[in-house]
Parts: sequence; C-alpha cells; structure tokens
Amino acid sequence: MTNKVDTSLWDIEAKQHSKRVYFNKPQLLTQYIGAKTTVIVAGRRTGKTDSIASPFVLRNMQRMPGSTGGIVVPTFKHGLTNTLPGLLAAWKRWGYINGVHYVVGRKPPKSFAKPITEPADYEHVITFYNGSVAIIISQDRPGSSNSLTLSWLLIDEAKFIDYNKLKDETLPANGGIRSYFGHHSFNHSMMVLSDMPQTTKGSWFLHYEDKMDTELIDTIKGTIYKIWQTKERIAQLKEQRKPIPSYLPNYLKWLDQSLNKMRSVAVYYKEYSTLENLQLLGEEYIRQMKRDLTPKTFQTSILCQKIGISHDGFYSSMQEYHKYDASDFDYLDSLGYDKIIKEAQQDLYTIHATNQFSTLNSSLDCRTDSDIDPMQPLCIGMDYNANINWIVCGQPRANRLNILKSFYVKFERKIPALVADFCTYYAPHPNKTVIYYYDATALGSNYAVNDQDFHWVVVHEFERHGWQVIDVYLGNPMRHDEKYLLINQGFAGKQRLMPYFNRQTTMTLSSPSSPQEWSEVATASARTSLWRSSRSPKKTFSNTVPTAPMPSTPSISAARSSHSTIYIQLRLVG
Repeated sequence: MTNKVDTSLWDIEAKQHSKRVYFNKPQLLTQYIGAKTTVIVAGRRTGKTDSIASPFVLRNMQRMPGSTGGIVVPTFKHGLTNTLPGLLAAWKRWGYINGVHYVVGRKPPKSFAKPITEPADYEHVITFYNGSVAIIISQDRPGSSNSLTLSWLLIDEAKFIDYNKLKDETLPANGGIRSYFGHHSFNHSMMVLSDMPQTTKGSWFLHYEDKMDTELIDTIKGTIYKIWQTKERIAQLKEQRKPIPSYLPNYLKWLDQSLNKMRSVAVYYKEYSTLENLQLLGEEYIRQMKRDLTPKTFQTSILCQKIGISHDGFYSSMQEYHKYDASDFDYLDSLGYDKIIKEAQQDLYTIHATNQFSTLNSSLDCRTDSDIDPMQPLCIGMDYNANINWIVCGQPRANRLNILKSFYVKFERKIPALVADFCTYYAPHPNKTVIYYYDATALGSNYAVNDQDFHWVVVHEFERHGWQVIDVYLGNPMRHDEKYLLINQGFAGKQRLMPYFNRQTTMTLSSPSSPQEWSEVATASARTSLWRSSRSPKKTFSNTVPTAPMPSTPSISAARSSHSTIYIQLRLVG
C-alpha cells in the first residue's frame, strides 16, 4: 500500500499567494533603489519592459496625479509592437483594466480626472483615471515631443535612440511642474533601458556608469533595510500589545525623508545578462538563442557583454546619413491601439511565456513602410549557407539604392522558408516581380539533399508563390579587395548608386564595424561579384517588366557597372 501525500496545505498556501507578483533580483533592486536616474543594460527576456518599465510608469502616474510623462521609443512601429504591449500586459496582470483605470489613444471618459496640462490631442496618449497622462514620443515622428512639459521619461531600446534628437528635443522637456510634485524624489525622473550596444552611436548611455555614486547606492540599500527593520519592530510590538516607544515613529519618518533625499539625486546603473532570469526562462531558451543568434549578437543581447565598441566603421565612407526612417504613419495610425490592447489582455505576456514578442509585430507587412515604390519590382541579393541564409531587398531610385529590408533563416529553416517569409511580407506589393541577382556561388551547390542548386530552388520557390523572376547572372565572384573598393566608393557616391539603409528594417545590417561583424550577419561571407559576362540576363517569364533596372546603355561596361552596383550593394547587406 502506497502512502498518499497530503497536499491540502500546499493548495491552501498556493491560494493565499495567488495574487503575489514575482520579480527577479534585477527587477526588485531597481524598484527598491528608486533612483532619480536609472539605467539598466540587460539581455533579452530579463523583464525590462514587463517588470522594470511597467512599475516605473505605474508609480509615476499613480503618485503624481495629473502629471505628464513621456515614453520615448526609436520608432513608432517599435512602440506599437514592443513597448506598449509589454506595459499593458503587466498592468493587466496587476489588476489595471483598460477602460476602467486607463485608456489608450482616445479622449478619456468624463469620469476621469483632468490632467494639469491637457495634451493637444489624445491620439498617442495613455490616460489614467487620476488625470495622469503618458505621451508616446517616437523619434521617427517629427515634433512628437514639441511644447511638452514632462515630469518623467522612460527611454526604451536606448541603443537605437538618436541621442542628438533626445538632448535637443526631449530631455529639456523633462522639467516637470515643481510646484505640484517637487516633494517627490521621482519628479523629473528618467529610466533608460537597453541591451548592450555594439556601436559608438548606440552607446550614449554607458557613461552613466561613471556618474553612479556606489556609496550612495549602498547607503540607500542600508536605509531601506533599516526602514524594514523598524517597521517589523513596530509590528511585533503591536502584536504583543506592548507600547510603542515615541522615538520609533519619528525615527521611521526621518529614515523616509532621508531616503527620499538620497533617491532624488541618485544615479543607478546596472548591467545584467539574461541568465538572471534563468529560473523562469529555463536552460533551453539560452541554448536556442545561442543556436539562433550570431555570436556577437548572443554576446551583447543575451550575455550583455561589452565586446569593444567600434569607433569607426569598416567602410570609412559609410556615414550616419546613409540610414533613414520610413514608417507609413497613415497606415500605422489606421491600425489604432485596439489590437494592441486586445493582445495585451491575452496570456501572451505572462512571466512564464516562452515568447513575449508581439504577434502584431509579426503580422505587419510592407504597408508599414513608406520607402517602397509600389509600381517597381524588388531587387534581391542572397547568401547561401548551411547554417544561415539571407535575402536582402532593395529598389534603385535615381542615383540611390534604398535597402528596404532583410530576411534570414537559420539551421533547419532553409531557402523555401526564407522565400515564403519574403513573399508574406511583400504580399500587398502590387508588382509581383523580383530581379534576382546571383553569381556562380548559386550554381552547382546545394545542401546535399537533392540535385537542384540554390539558383533553381530560389526561382522555383518564388514562382510557386506567384511571383515573376528576372534572374541576372553575374559570373564569378570578385576578389575581396575589389569588393571593398567598390562598396566604399558606393558609400562615397563614386558609383552609379549610393546605398541607403532603412534603419527600422535593417537594424542588424546597417551598423557594421568590422569584417568579422559583417561575416556574422552573413555579409562578409556574401561572395559578391561583378557582371563579367556580357550575355543578356535570362528571364524565367517570357514577358518583360518595363520598370526593371536592366541595362539601357549600349556600352557593355556601363551595363556591367549598373548591375554590379545594385548587386554588390545588395550583397553588402545580404
């Protein structure tokens, strides 16, 4: 006869703690210290948005009724698909209900209190029942922080934030209304969140480490302990029905005042790896990230390691102006916030969820991009590898080549899955034609699973999805020194086309710093080539596309240069 374990006490305890909220060590420390300026550099899935940003915003909006705060995001699309869903999902778990405690993107009901400074419109505003408002400030949307008076700032994905814009347009607005909230240590507070940057431009917040007074932070920790200790003693005396010495409440009040003063001048900087959240994520998640991410991305985005910030790019002619933002705000605005709110009410963002990336983000397509010419075909360059395969897409316009977007798949997902991802994203694009530039590396090679080479598979998969393919063969790969010269001249404007990157859709690709980094994102390994063959490009469809950038000059060398420039610059990021 087996002994039956009595679990009734466990069930009772579970019910008693069912409303308790779990925070890991980084999240708890950040909330306890409560510094006026907080900078957290942490790996993915450490709960930065869910349990660091959400309590920060909630505290400020709850304890400063009628105040105005700012949530700064690099792009409106990022805020729509990453930051807001995480914030709202956390609030929902803590009992804050949309339409009851807050509203998003619309004028609040009359039952809500009025803000001290009412926004011009509520289109991109979170409004709380006590009149507090949080304005969504996206850097790709001009004027989104104009004429604001803010009492706090949350800066998300700081490594993608343009610091010059931030200090010129937004930081001066964080002056708050001292007459209302001057007694709070978190008036004018600022929280900066990011994983570890890889570039100089994205590293603007790392200097806060030098500004942190470690002795002050330790004193804050000690004061918090003393407050807890004093409250425990008072509670014990009450439980024992003993008189409370008169000095204890005064001592507790003095501790609170001292803590408030220290927090009001404190700078807290801390770095954490994703391993800090291993208890919830599990080892399998870390293994998956190591398998799926490039080594450098794994080091920075998971392990949060400083690997040496690059001061100069590998291509000396590549400058910041080669990157641009291109969100279609009309389309994004038409989506509204209802879908985000509905998504946040589901169980996608629980602390135990295996995937906390917004499903809205994965459902967005090329209609969110304003840099596409809908009547032109899409030019693509590819890289083929056993472990990672890339497509990079662009369109030439006058003397520039816009790098529109990049796609990649790893390991078991191969070229068919990669082409499917491309066709899904560009399904609304009217001109279902791709100009596929390839060299000898796409011929006669495969994954040793069939007799078809990469070129055949690519063309076959595009045709299977209903796309027309104009394939342009460019011969043998060129030497690396020739490739480097041609790419660098392209950035300098000395070739027919100058490449420009869509910052939002090619974030990984548009900030290379070394030959090794290019290789890690399948760019250095892209075997670029000149169009050394003088034969005409073959077409898989008999009908030609008038808008395709085919050779129009009688000179073979000119045609060579035109195709080479497009192809090599696509392979540069592919």
